[in-house]
Amino acid sequence: MKIPAAVHCCSIVWVFPLLLSVLHTATVQKNDIDIYSLTVDSKVSSRFAHTVITSRVVNKADAVREATFQVELPKKAFITNFSMIIDGVTYPGNVKEKAAAQEEYSAAVQRGESAGLVKATGRKTEQFQVSVNVAPSAKVTFELVYEELLMRQLGVYELLLKVQPKQLVKHLQMDIHIFEPQGIRFLETESTFITNELEDALITSQNETKAHIRFKPTLSQQQKFPGKEDTILDGSLIIRYDVNRTLSGGSIQIENGYFVHYFAPEDLPTMPKNVIFVIDNSGSMTGRKIQQTRESLIQILNDLSPRDQFNLIVFSGEATQWKSSLVPASAENVQEATSYAASIRAQGGTNINAAMLMAVQLLESSNRAELLPSQSISIIILLTDGDPTVGETDPTRIQKNVQEAIGGQYSLFCLGFGFDVSYTFLEKMALENNGLARRIYEDSDSALQLQDFYQEVSSPLLSAVAFEYSSNAVEAVTKDNFRIFFKGSEMVVAGKLQDKDLDVLSAKVSGQMHMQNITFQTESSVAQQEEEFQSPKYIFHNFMERLWAYLTIQQQLEQIVSAPANKSQALKTQALNLSLKYNFVTPLTSMVVTKPEGQEESVAEKPVENKNTEKRIFLGGHKPFKSHAKGARLSKLKARFPSMYHGPPPPLPNRHYTPQRTREDSLELPLLSPIVEQMAPSGPHQAVVHGAEVQIEETTQTHPPQAPFQAPAIILPLPAPTVDRLCVEIKRSQGPLNLFSDHDQGLEVTGQYEMEKAGFSWIRLIIKNPQLQVHATPERVVVTRNRKSSAYKWKEPLYSVLPGLKMTMDKRGLLLLNGTDKATIGVLPLDGPGKGLLLLLRDTDHFSSHINGTLGQFYKDPLWIPPETGGDSRRILRVQGMDYSATRELKLDYQEGPPGTEISCWLVEL
Repeated sequence: MKIPAAVHCCSIVWVFPLLLSVLHTATVQKNDIDIYSLTVDSKVSSRFAHTVITSRVVNKADAVREATFQVELPKKAFITNFSMIIDGVTYPGNVKEKAAAQEEYSAAVQRGESAGLVKATGRKTEQFQVSVNVAPSAKVTFELVYEELLMRQLGVYELLLKVQPKQLVKHLQMDIHIFEPQGIRFLETESTFITNELEDALITSQNETKAHIRFKPTLSQQQKFPGKEDTILDGSLIIRYDVNRTLSGGSIQIENGYFVHYFAPEDLPTMPKNVIFVIDNSGSMTGRKIQQTRESLIQILNDLSPRDQFNLIVFSGEATQWKSSLVPASAENVQEATSYAASIRAQGGTNINAAMLMAVQLLESSNRAELLPSQSISIIILLTDGDPTVGETDPTRIQKNVQEAIGGQYSLFCLGFGFDVSYTFLEKMALENNGLARRIYEDSDSALQLQDFYQEVSSPLLSAVAFEYSSNAVEAVTKDNFRIFFKGSEMVVAGKLQDKDLDVLSAKVSGQMHMQNITFQTESSVAQQEEEFQSPKYIFHNFMERLWAYLTIQQQLEQIVSAPANKSQALKTQALNLSLKYNFVTPLTSMVVTKPEGQEESVAEKPVENKNTEKRIFLGGHKPFKSHAKGARLSKLKARFPSMYHGPPPPLPNRHYTPQRTREDSLELPLLSPIVEQMAPSGPHQAVVHGAEVQIEETTQTHPPQAPFQAPAIILPLPAPTVDRLCVEIKRSQGPLNLFSDHDQGLEVTGQYEMEKAGFSWIRLIIKNPQLQVHATPERVVVTRNRKSSAYKWKEPLYSVLPGLKMTMDKRGLLLLNGTDKATIGVLPLDGPGKGLLLLLRDTDHFSSHINGTLGQFYKDPLWIPPETGGDSRRILRVQGMDYSATRELKLDYQEGPPGTEISCWLVEL
């Protein structure tokens, strides 16, 4: 590892070679094991997805080779089947109770062999892996089947499929069939690997109730470089959609004696809420964690409704409340709370018990004083990154104290920041108090994760929701009482039809709105529903029965977490029996994978969230890797890379640094040699590396400041009939600027221009149809759709198709948004540290006559006037009564990305 001779920056990345997880569909030795066919077939019937992944490989070597089948699947999915076909013989996977499976592979464990074939790999995925020895010229077929119920979040269902073959595949095909009897309201696709060259390989067809997405690239389309075996396919294909809804908000669907009732009423007023934010500011939150917490909290406070009431509690060794009682979310109070949130600093221990009891007491006192609006919703949101270390430290006692204090009156949502926190402790405490727990992953978008979670619970529409069905008509019904219904979510109830001769299934859903009770009535014809689910192409057999079993098991597993001991065992038995009956790999079962004689059996188990197995470090958006290599594994690393483990890291030129550990257990690997990137030498700096704080002090300045970079012009292609272009140069920092505003097009573009960055420091695009916001900075792109925000890095492929709009980004970093009969807007980051953003335009003839803005004005009937002197190289440009001097000059056009093309244009300065 080489350190540059001249160091200008303080961005530090700790590199741990060998530990970075490489995830793919089949691990092969190049030119030996060849994947000649890889297919993914996913059928989504009424939100229930049944996915089959089939990989066919052949050993081209003249000796035995090991083939590894490796797939990522959603965390919420249950594996239902796996098999291998070798030389015409099928070797199946058998689902058994964990205790029974244990006996079959305990010998392998004692030999030091890995028993688990499924492990958590990311925020939303798990990895399944199995290996088998393959004889020369022999072929093997791997087939994995998994199922999941797509849950509605922030107004969308999402189907996630991973594509990572790691080699060119002669026959590669993905087929996604969606059937929704309610009707498909909108359908979107997004990919992190599809490029313009692969655009033709993705075909989407759709009618009122059905959709088919097919991805079938040729060998040449898969190639990263012509003539090379490297593949461009490495990423995710995401399908997002929503369905149509009736005024009743409900839909009952029936198939083969089972029913499922979906309930998501629209157009209800949001109920006022009383929310207390309980924020951990202990020493372990130092650095990026507390910074992102402040950032997200400020955004959340500004999203509060004026009808809401709120308060803040911050805690370390002691708990401190911002105000003595809950206060209305007025503009003045929100502004004061924002200033308070911006001042939060991290220090001290972690007293969760005191903070939680203080939060409950605040709600209790406000309730006694009749300060809480009638039928409003009261919630507590706890954010912490560690276990309790001060005051009451016994997790069981804290859980009991909190449950007794809340007494079933309020909902508690627990957010665990990072992997040092005991997630099981938070999950139990949340589920015991009518809430849920969520992991916040320590990464560059942690603030967005916090904001997205808040968006999920920010708009309660109903409380005390209860489902009732025709007398003696149904049995074995899943959970049918819910405390709160939030906007953008969906309640799902499933069960069996008890009356075999039933003609119509009737349902009544009751709930409380802010000032009144409300009842929804829904009916469904059994015969009509049975007929609707007969299409063999789109429907897999008995899917609704399997949906009922899946939902029942998921709810029973959730109940086990918070149930007392006497009920927990009964729930486990019920969930285990269903898992075995329907062949689901759940936390209570394991799949024993048989292999040819002489090869040991393997076992697949479903991982669960906990502190030890889930601990990870995320660096700069890279894939996660384990952070607890010890003993033999560490010895192997030292043996392979001795120079990295012997002696101190090389010194940083002209600086010194002192690692300061903020948590004893935050980093168990030795600190390896850092890669130091360029920074501007301007005084002391800090860098936080997941618990290890590095203080960097400036000692000398060896390089004089560089001259400011000359900003490229903003090139405005002029509409037909002219083919000329106008170049606009901004000569001073300005902003925020309203650059374009075209209400007919439903487009607004704003930005802030900074001379020091030689471009825009941020650009925001708001599109009305479909509703979309894009906020670009030199660091990243944040896309907000349906109240959910997603962050993307520059120069990483992005291909997103929305109704009437396409958003793409290529490896050059060129982000484009274009749609039918719409102007195309582009954003491009300038290369180099401290540089800004360029704004690009195409298809400007689609701007309407009502366009306005700092740049939009040049499209409102511009008048060119020849000056009295200056010849052909000078003009006067008159726009809306303003005269601009324009000169003919040569400028670089970045429309196609760097290094740009020299063009001639008319230049005006702002």
